[in-house]
Amino acid sequence: MSASETLRTLHAIGYAGQDRRSQPSVWRLTLSGACASLIGIGLARFSYTPLLPAIIAAHWFPASSAAYLGAANLGGYLAGALLGGVAAKRLPAAPLIRSMMLLAAIAFFACAWPVDFAWFFAWRFASGISGGALMVLAAPTILPHVTPSRRGLVGGAIFMGVGLGIAISGSLVPLLLRSGLALTWIGLGVLALILTVVAWGGWPADAAPGAATHHAPPQSLPTKQLRALYLEYGLNAVGLVPHMVFLVDFVARGLGQGVRAGSEYWVLFGIGAVVGPLLTGHLADRTGFRAALRIAYVLQGLGVLLPLLGFGVPGLIVSSLVVGAFTPGIVPLALGRVHELLAHHPAVQKSAWSKATTSFAVFQAAAAYGLSFLFVHTGGDYLLLFVLGAAALALALMTDLIVGARGADHG
Repeated sequence: MSASETLRTLHAIGYAGQDRRSQPSVWRLTLSGACASLIGIGLARFSYTPLLPAIIAAHWFPASSAAYLGAANLGGYLAGALLGGVAAKRLPAAPLIRSMMLLAAIAFFACAWPVDFAWFFAWRFASGISGGALMVLAAPTILPHVTPSRRGLVGGAIFMGVGLGIAISGSLVPLLLRSGLALTWIGLGVLALILTVVAWGGWPADAAPGAATHHAPPQSLPTKQLRALYLEYGLNAVGLVPHMVFLVDFVARGLGQGVRAGSEYWVLFGIGAVVGPLLTGHLADRTGFRAALRIAYVLQGLGVLLPLLGFGVPGLIVSSLVVGAFTPGIVPLALGRVHELLAHHPAVQKSAWSKATTSFAVFQAAAAYGLSFLFVHTGGDYLLLFVLGAAALALALMTDLIVGARGADHG
């Protein structure tokens, strides 16, 4: 049986006994989308951070190798974002999404046995593929079945799973580690399987890709606006890196407050990440996605600069919450903007979102390595990192304003 036939069989199983003319309710769809983002991004990516010290302490891998294993997930994410957009053109979405959720769960179980570096690297890469594909596929499969006035809130609820993953990484993983590292990986695998089961029947019963879709001529697509959005979304990723990578270290060593204080601000970052997508989605429903994106660039820029403006503890608290909120909260805004620009071109929406997701991942990886290089070679200059992050967000805002001022906007 071919891969295409296998996926179509999964599609049939998922809807056995169900009237294909019916669709799950909006909130059933939303729950499934949130489960997908929680597994693919929230757990597969963020649970590795608190596991890293335990992996090194248990002598599974030396510190240098363990760091590369973290990068394996990011590399897989890039591959998944690219492959997800291609696969969506050829295969029905629901079984493809289910397959990726199962892949993530299997990867957790596989990582409970550190056979060797290549084995572990391959499964961390596979988990990244599932995350990138789920980011590209899940929400765009759901949102066309939601009325435009509710897409912001529903999109926010879907990507709330990313924030929940950050919260789980700081709470559930330490508890599981008390039972041992192998059992922690197994526990995460069980959780991923449960979420997969919960989401299994909550996907739209769509026809095969390409059926009954409107194919617009390429010249009618808002190409300039889309390219600008890809650039803005990538620059937004750069703006988030100083907090995502250096916030705890800045508080602990840069301000001399210690690791415990730094961890407390990371908890605030996680709280912001849980509620952020809901708040940004609600904002977009009120203002439209283009206006919401511009507001987001401004608020993020201020949030990134706050630690440097001398407001002390209150400034750090607000900064952690705001940047934490937009770390996943920017995702439903960018996705909603793609749908706005391509409202009359549904056949290319998933492909466009795949490109946006790839841009975000590439810029984020480049910024993480680039800012780390600058940090080391400037003797630990935190000021430069936050300034560059804010500058990237300012550039994203300027890009959007320039494109809008030229009147080339269909959204």
